[in-house]
Formats: sequence, structure tokens, C-alpha cells
Amino acid sequence: MDSATYKIVEVVGMSEKSWEEAAKKAIKSVDQSIRDIRVAEVVSMDMRLEDNRIVAYRTRMKVSFKLDD
Repeated sequence: MDSATYKIVEVVGMSEKSWEEAAKKAIKSVDQSIRDIRVAEVVSMDMRLEDNRIVAYRTRMKVSFKLDD
């Protein structure tokens, strides 16, 4: 197995529908600027509230990708 180096960035996705959709949106955004994504780890999930009502779901993730040699 070849040795490799990976970088980890933290991103937050947001959705009005669900935490899962928030995660998908975040990965879609990351995919536009980073290639060779390997792993996405959900770190936390929370909600944004207004007047005691949920207005958005937020998913925070660590995303790793392989660095070029």
C-alpha cells in the first residue's frame, strides 16, 4: 500500500428540511473546489431557531481528501 497524506477541513451545511439534506449540500459544495474526497465525518448537528421554531438544520462535518504527491 502506498503512503499518502490527507488534509481535513471542517464544513457546515444548512437546510430547511433535514440534517441529511444539510450534509448533502455541504458535500456538494466541497466537491466543487476539492477533488479526491475520501471521508466525511459528522461532528455535530444542530438547529437554528426563530421565535422558538426550527428554521434550519445544520450539519457540521470533517471532510478529508488526499493531497497530491
